[in-house]
Amino acid sequence: MTESIILVELYSKEGCHLCEEARSVLERVQQQVPFTLREIKLSPGEAYFDEYSEKVPVVHINRVPTFKYRVNERLLRAKLKHIGESSQGNTNEERDRSQGG
Repeated sequence: MTESIILVELYSKEGCHLCEEARSVLERVQQQVPFTLREIKLSPGEAYFDEYSEKVPVVHINRVPTFKYRVNERLLRAKLKHIGESSQGNTNEERDRSQGG
């Protein structure tokens, strides 16, 4: 059985105080709720720079934009828990089908 990995992406840029706060929240939650954290530092001319440069930090969960400017720790935990339970439910359903259940 493969375990679903949740991908959390943090779009940030240099010198962004809110980005540092968002990273701290993400790392704190990651210690209790497993997910893969990927930080994308935006620079002029790169993908998403024009779209996000004035809105950072932006956080995507499984490629879905979820937070902008600030990360609410309680809401982040709830969203990750919901995604984890949903993927666990899908895994159980797939197992039951493969076993004729």
